Amino acid sequence: MTEVAELLRIMAKLRDPDGGCPWDLEQDFSTIAPYTIEEAYEVADAIDRGDMHDLKDELGDLLLQVVFHAQMASEAGHFGFDDVVAAICDKMVRRHPHVFPAGDGDAARVENAEAQTLAWEETKRRERETKNGGDHSALAGIARGLPEWQRAVKLQKRAAAVGFDWPDVNPVFDKLHEELDEVREELARGTGHAALEDEIGDVLFVCANLSRHAKVDFGAALRRANQKFERRFRRMEALAAADGVSLAVLTLAQQDAYWDRAKAEERVADKAP
Repeated sequence: MTEVAELLRIMAKLRDPDGGCPWDLEQDFSTIAPYTIEEAYEVADAIDRGDMHDLKDELGDLLLQVVFHAQMASEAGHFGFDDVVAAICDKMVRRHPHVFPAGDGDAARVENAEAQTLAWEETKRRERETKNGGDHSALAGIARGLPEWQRAVKLQKRAAAVGFDWPDVNPVFDKLHEELDEVREELARGTGHAALEDEIGDVLFVCANLSRHAKVDFGAALRRANQKFERRFRRMEALAAADGVSLAVLTLAQQDAYWDRAKAEERVADKAP
């Protein structure tokens, strides 16, 4: 028995009403979906850390999510794991005619990665039109279950594909300043939570656009910022503990002093040979 077949057997046993796991039996697509998203982020985290041992484990956890969803779909008579594999195989062949020519014909020619990306997007566009009941919008088919920052970037990319985009990064800075001013004005007016949420949302949307124009992955940038904050805050705690105090009893100015020390240590470490 192959390892994949063994994994499928284990998942089927876990979902078996006769002797299976009570927790696994209680799950459905909606309850498992958050775990699927979490596992994908844990894969990205292992890659960021360059930890190949963890990456192997996290990829296994992510594969389990695919198997879990496929098992539930099979039980409901929708599709099985083999159908999932067949569908992705078909899609990859269909979207790479320069690698897998149809029939006995010659492979389509693609000059470079940029040309391949354009061809890929055009193929996806045609598929979306068929899949979405003839919805011809450039924004058709963007999943609503995506993290909102990711959906923002996809919306912007689709709009840019038809020319609705700034020519370079400079107007994005102007727009960001404009939106920040509107947040300040809304805070001063105090008209309500919904209006403030709307204005802050505009700031975040422009930040996603700034990241896109700078060719920086928004999610990766945010992960780096989170990691940096956590690293420095933990160092603050350690420095304060070494001085015999807790951050919780210090004033903000005193806490900032520890933050500055943590940052200074990092700068020294970065300059070390």
